[in-house]
Amino acid sequence: MPSSTSSSESLRGQRRESAERLTAADRPGVAQPVPVRPVPDRPWVPMLWVALLLFTVLLTAWEWRMRTLGLEAGDLEDGGSAWAEQRRRIDAGDVAVAIVGDSRILFDTDMDRFQQLTGVRPVQLALPGTNARPFLHDLAGDPDFHGLAIVGIADRSYFRDEAGLMGDALDVYHYEAPSRRSGLLLQRVLERRLAFLDDNYRLSTLVHRLDPDTRPGASSPRYDVWKLRVSGADRQSSMWPRIETDRPLREHARAVWMPRAGQPPRPPPSDPVIARTLALTREAVSRIRARGGDVVFVRPPSAGALRIGEERSLPRRRGWDPLLRAAGVRGLHFEDYPAMRGLDAPEWSHLSRRCATVFTDAYVRELARVSGRLELRADGPRPLGPADCETQLD
Repeated sequence: MPSSTSSSESLRGQRRESAERLTAADRPGVAQPVPVRPVPDRPWVPMLWVALLLFTVLLTAWEWRMRTLGLEAGDLEDGGSAWAEQRRRIDAGDVAVAIVGDSRILFDTDMDRFQQLTGVRPVQLALPGTNARPFLHDLAGDPDFHGLAIVGIADRSYFRDEAGLMGDALDVYHYEAPSRRSGLLLQRVLERRLAFLDDNYRLSTLVHRLDPDTRPGASSPRYDVWKLRVSGADRQSSMWPRIETDRPLREHARAVWMPRAGQPPRPPPSDPVIARTLALTREAVSRIRARGGDVVFVRPPSAGALRIGEERSLPRRRGWDPLLRAAGVRGLHFEDYPAMRGLDAPEWSHLSRRCATVFTDAYVRELARVSGRLELRADGPRPLGPADCETQLD
């Protein structure tokens, strides 16, 4: 009769032959290397070529599909790292003009036109959905900045305590991990060549938007802000052309800005919030002027039902006018200048590309007249007007 020891050894030998690997369990008490599994005999090189071909075909098909939807290679993703990169330009040299604000002054400033008119290219520090005031205070506390700060505001965005959607950009500026900065550089290399990398049209984002909103109380992607803009290397931003031509997308954007059906409108800013806003703004302006700088406020256009709701919620006599008086600053409100009125705001909150150029032309010329910090070039382009915009959409 075979011993139990010989039986167990026989079983281990069979197991080793069937599994075709060596493990430490096969030789108790003897140190063993990492288990080895032999590579099966397969046509690996042809398989690799097939996988590569399949990947290339699928990638090309997806890129083609995204371009048919209006996405563009060279439309660079914006975010905290891109903002911090521009903010560091103030630390590195003498910046004559910096723009802070929300998405309206971001979309509605054509920096090429600004440069053609004045020879100065501003640093674009405006952020979508974000209160301009913390960023104005950041400039006020920076001894390297003694230029002109252009503060673009949407009234309800500025008269609030919260920083807003991208308030953490200042944290990124003060400390940005090397991996995050290098990731931005790598991402740009790819985005300059591939359109499908747009965050708004990632497959996961598109699948999320299929949510039919059937669960009571659940947040639906239909109320999210979808793609609205195209951005360049120095954060030059403009409206995505498809918003101008695609009626369903345009109507979706309009719906996002308005109160949802069955929900009450947002309450207007309280008196204490307005008082704090005025006091903090006055302080920031005083600190910038003490270093030889200056501040000018700009109120870009809005239109339609959105503009009506804004005026009801925070009329000029309660927000804009007291702000200018309290801070002792100049202000350019689009309703006060014929060249800034009647411009095409397809989704009511931001101007079309061509009208953004017209608005920039108008407000830069007025800045040169009232601020004393800018001069128009003698060889600059001719003035533009509302007639230079595209036909206004429904």
